[in-house]
Amino acid sequence: MLTADLDIWATREARQHIERRAPGRLVQLGRRRLGWRQTDLGVRIGCSASTISRLESGRHLADIRLLTAAATAVGLPPTLLAAACGITTGADPRPTRVAPHAPPTEEDPMRRRTLLTAAGTAVPASLLLAIDDALALTPAPTGEPTPVDLRLARARHLWDTGRHTSLLAELPGLLGDAHQAARTHTGVDHARLSACYSLATQVLGKIGRYERARLTADRATTYADLSGSPIASAAAARELSIVLRHQDQPAAAQRLVLAALAEVEATGLTTGAQTAAYAQMLCTTAYTAARGGDDTQALAMITEARRAARRLPATAPKDRLFRISPAAVDLYAVGVHWALGDASAALEAGRHLRPGQFPTPERTSRMHTDLARAWWQYGKPEQTARELLAALRVSPAEVRDRPSIRTIVDSLSTRHPYTPGVRELALALNR
Repeated sequence: MLTADLDIWATREARQHIERRAPGRLVQLGRRRLGWRQTDLGVRIGCSASTISRLESGRHLADIRLLTAAATAVGLPPTLLAAACGITTGADPRPTRVAPHAPPTEEDPMRRRTLLTAAGTAVPASLLLAIDDALALTPAPTGEPTPVDLRLARARHLWDTGRHTSLLAELPGLLGDAHQAARTHTGVDHARLSACYSLATQVLGKIGRYERARLTADRATTYADLSGSPIASAAAARELSIVLRHQDQPAAAQRLVLAALAEVEATGLTTGAQTAAYAQMLCTTAYTAARGGDDTQALAMITEARRAARRLPATAPKDRLFRISPAAVDLYAVGVHWALGDASAALEAGRHLRPGQFPTPERTSRMHTDLARAWWQYGKPEQTARELLAALRVSPAEVRDRPSIRTIVDSLSTRHPYTPGVRELALALNR
């Protein structure tokens, strides 16, 4: 995205929308700049074109989570969204020029907490501020006697079980100790440090904190390169590509993941770990292409991923960096077809998926939420609610902490309040 494109937020029109407390009009301004239809934006955040129309027109008070998801999708800076919503602390809300990947402007802690609350996150703001501190200045070692590899395994277990709050609390100390261990300058320790930053990227991306995730993904890539391991580099490249995709840079994301895919393929795929990495990178490439609207490449890559997955065991080894299986590839196919707007094909791809095929609560719940997105796109609220309830029972955080999924729940509550399961979902998310 060019800097000139971002100057739209400094125009007189943007200023007028802020002064008139019309955040929906700012979303509309950003959407039109990108050349998207209301349907296009709706697909990206999981709602209908008519919902986008109502949000932009401002004929009713928009749900803040839906508004935030739309604003993020069109690149509206959070400070301007907050100002247009009337969330200020006396700071001048005038639009400012924004450059790609510019650091966030300095704000007092109270203002930062206010903006975090406005974004609808279920994660305590104090934990996100602690992550900010850990990224600004490497934390001191904790002195904990447990080896870093065991602590990383413990942190991954928190991820697998959907305990995002506990994982965020664990990360600063883990990063401090991993940095201390990496002073040996060995490839293994650099790969482990990269894995710590990749895990941080995953959880920050899960809760929609892509600015912070961009920092952790960049660092994961740096330390993976120092490790000399093509598998570690592929893992870091995958996480960075996901962040870039969410930051509306699909072309850059695709270049990155294709380069990593080529490096993995160059290993000869002689081991199970290399084959798993190859299949995973194919899936990521397919989904990135689908989100960019390239159906030819998306379908070709997911087909190739399915071929590669035939060589993988039904249950991936726990110690493998890429824990992918044939069922996991089929789940990616659900996402690819959903991203291409073909709900029927998405549901067909997921027709044989079952909870027992996925080894962790996070993956099992993700199966349910991906199927829920497809049912929602297909216009079936009852099936959507059923899958979301199943996800909620397996791993509540997969529904509670993901902005895009919360948006679907909000839309269900607004448009289909009497559908079985909708009331239970709404109550669970607002406890």
